[in-house]
Amino acid sequence: MSIFVNGGTRLLVQGITGREGSFHARHMIEYGTSVVAGVTPGKGGQRFEGSVPVFNTVAEAVRETAANTAVIYVPPMAAASAIYEAADAGIPLVVCITEGVPVMHMSRVMPFLARHGVRLIGPNCPGLISPAARAKVGIIPGNICAPGRVGVISRSGTLTYEVVNHLTRAGIGQSTCVGVGGDPIIGTDFIACLQAFEADPETDVIVLIGEIGGTDEQHAARYVKERISKPVIGFIAGQTAPKGRRMGHAGAIISGSSGTAEEKLGAFADAGLGIMRRPADVVELVRARM
Repeated sequence: MSIFVNGGTRLLVQGITGREGSFHARHMIEYGTSVVAGVTPGKGGQRFEGSVPVFNTVAEAVRETAANTAVIYVPPMAAASAIYEAADAGIPLVVCITEGVPVMHMSRVMPFLARHGVRLIGPNCPGLISPAARAKVGIIPGNICAPGRVGVISRSGTLTYEVVNHLTRAGIGQSTCVGVGGDPIIGTDFIACLQAFEADPETDVIVLIGEIGGTDEQHAARYVKERISKPVIGFIAGQTAPKGRRMGHAGAIISGSSGTAEEKLGAFADAGLGIMRRPADVVELVRARM
């Protein structure tokens, strides 16, 4: 089993004829994802790779292909409009890879999605992958993943890859890996993923990868303490970041003592999480809890 995507995922790629969209659409198709449509305004009627139909609008694509998931590879200033269009067309799961979406745009998008009952993953995220279902939506490399029973949630794209690679090389597969994104305003957060993995009978252990800045990890730790019965292992990226240095993610902003690695690791310890001091520690900690 998996969370959010599975063998029934019918994927629509917004921006499929652009450089990023076409590159990653090919990799998703090669991985086995059912990519049923692409959307690029003005290029309707074309065929991507000779087989995937391209439409001018998401509504037209949904009507013709019954797509149920959308992934967005469009420039930052157009990303919010793409999210609105997918939600308006009835897509229940939207994954936005785009980095640099204005915060003001996202502050307007979120209430709209809530009214329409749409789950958003991202923006500024690597997407998600469920190896057993051969469902990859986004940019997580499929070749480092393997089917298994460890759920991975992360704010950091590259740290996701490193932790997953350690697990796979040790013979430990993953149920689903979700990159939630590093922006101040994102859709699906740590707690929503924890809820989903807790309910997934084929996930035995959860790995949570946070980073400095904000308070999402502290909220997640409190939720784990109160609601999660499965073992959870945590890591905080940026433990050795020099004070005053601006970090890459928009969400990695430390306000006073709030959001420091020490505060987050303290919250993890108080909630009973196993703590990784470095990504390679994940193998030993997971094995001890399986």
